[in-house]
Amino acid sequence: MEERRGPVAPKDPTAKRPGYFIMKNKEVCGSPMPDGRGIQFIYESDGRLKASAKLVGNLADEEMIAQLDTVEGLRKQVHSIGVSVQKAGEPVNVRFAFQMYGKTDPYVSGTTLNMDLLSDGMEMVMQLDRFEWSDDDNVPGQIRFEFPEAGMQAKVSVCFYMNDGFDAPEQTADRDIDFNSPVYQKMIEKSLLQKGNTGRLKTAIEKARRGEKVTVGFIGGSITQGAGAIPINVNCYAYNAFKGFCDIAGRGYEDNVKYVKAGVGGTPSEVGILRYKHDVESDGTVQPDVMIVEFAVNDEGDETKGEFYDSLVRKIYNSPQKPAVILLFAVFVDGYNLEERLKCVGEAYNLPMVSTKKSVYDQFYFTEEEGGIVSKNQYFYDMYHPTNIGHRIMADGLINMFKIADTSPAEADTDITGIKPPKGGEFENIYYVDRKSIDTCDAFISYDTGSFTGDSKFLQHVERNMDLQGTPEFRNNWFYNGEEEDAEGREKRVFKAKVKCSALTVAYMDSASPQDGCAEVYVDGEKKLFIDPHIVGWQHCNNLIVFRGGPSQEREVEIRIPEKDADKRFTLLGFGVVD
Repeated sequence: MEERRGPVAPKDPTAKRPGYFIMKNKEVCGSPMPDGRGIQFIYESDGRLKASAKLVGNLADEEMIAQLDTVEGLRKQVHSIGVSVQKAGEPVNVRFAFQMYGKTDPYVSGTTLNMDLLSDGMEMVMQLDRFEWSDDDNVPGQIRFEFPEAGMQAKVSVCFYMNDGFDAPEQTADRDIDFNSPVYQKMIEKSLLQKGNTGRLKTAIEKARRGEKVTVGFIGGSITQGAGAIPINVNCYAYNAFKGFCDIAGRGYEDNVKYVKAGVGGTPSEVGILRYKHDVESDGTVQPDVMIVEFAVNDEGDETKGEFYDSLVRKIYNSPQKPAVILLFAVFVDGYNLEERLKCVGEAYNLPMVSTKKSVYDQFYFTEEEGGIVSKNQYFYDMYHPTNIGHRIMADGLINMFKIADTSPAEADTDITGIKPPKGGEFENIYYVDRKSIDTCDAFISYDTGSFTGDSKFLQHVERNMDLQGTPEFRNNWFYNGEEEDAEGREKRVFKAKVKCSALTVAYMDSASPQDGCAEVYVDGEKKLFIDPHIVGWQHCNNLIVFRGGPSQEREVEIRIPEKDADKRFTLLGFGVVD
């Protein structure tokens, strides 16, 4: 007789170690990849992982926080990582990847931890000592959620479970947000930093209401690009504010009101002023009626400490369409922004100004009973960018301004041409010159590109307007590909130009790759700039002043690749010219 066996008892569950979240019900969406997959990239370098541990996981131990700066510290503290993915509908296979950046090559030489799981909300745990680690590991770099198809949305949680000897903080639950409550509306009303002259904004709303064509545009950094919004194209503050404008005017979205979003991550107004004509005006074919300018958390990189911002505001305000200009001040998780530096521009020109910091920041520290509406964890996606909730709050602040303008009496226009720029306006009339436009630019008397003959594909890609694919910035560039001699053996790693202007800037591509090298900028034989594209540590656009001030005069300008970097790449995006 066959022996019968009873059911096999499952093993006792493994006791969970103490832990804290670095992501909790975080919304993600797979961005399109060439192979059809969708990937959500979440960057953890440059203090982001520490900020998430404090923001989401309530971590307060300074020693534990500091350990997250390095892979060595991470491995000392973290025993295992728990990951869950919850997607509506039929579960799909999702790959979780946690990449460490290497010392030799940040994106190649470090360890990547991978784990496959289903999108059914079940937590899966990966134990760190079961992976083979690279000796070249440097810092925790990025987390990826890789979906089988682009556009898939889910909520994800990631928990760090502690090694023996470490205690985790108590994990707290988020409060519910009533967006229709009087207390929420009162919070939004606090965002009004200055009403200013609303005449132009009121005119634009009335024009849209009549069914006439109106364009609402946004320019800024990564927050304007939509970073942290899921999906980035429809849940960003810009699109929500645009919809609010249309609702007030009683028009369907994009019926007669056009939407322009021109945010580029990591770029200050020093780059924005070069992008304006192409990214916003589409090289003169689009003239905005309303422009929102958001550089309050990006302009630390502006070497003039406000003059490029002032010049950009004047450039927009004085353009032929006479658009309404609204200054928007975003905020980082630590309360940082440049509102105090930049608001004098809006005060001088009597412009509407909206401060998200003024609206939300104080209430982060209130309990619900004390009037707290939204927590930091609910507002911030990471230490820099808002969640969908945060983007909605930013949009609601702008919509509040639109409503104020709509119900205000008509006002005579403010002529700012006679007002002294509080930060300086030398760059108001700057224009961008690239490979496509240089032959028609009178300022460039002559030029020789040398070996800068390529067309770089190593560019920053951004989701403009309603795009989800990402569009390359500054496509008509000059690319040096590491070949220092031409076929006849002559040295060609110098871009030479004879330029007549009063001020000149040079735009180039930053990079983290060791394959990219440096460049030197000479004016009339004198070295003026040394450009190191690795300082920022990631691939994005940059712009620096070569010379400024004084009358327009001829100068010999050279972009030289130093001998030590002759076999490396360099992308010269173009020039900013004031003449």
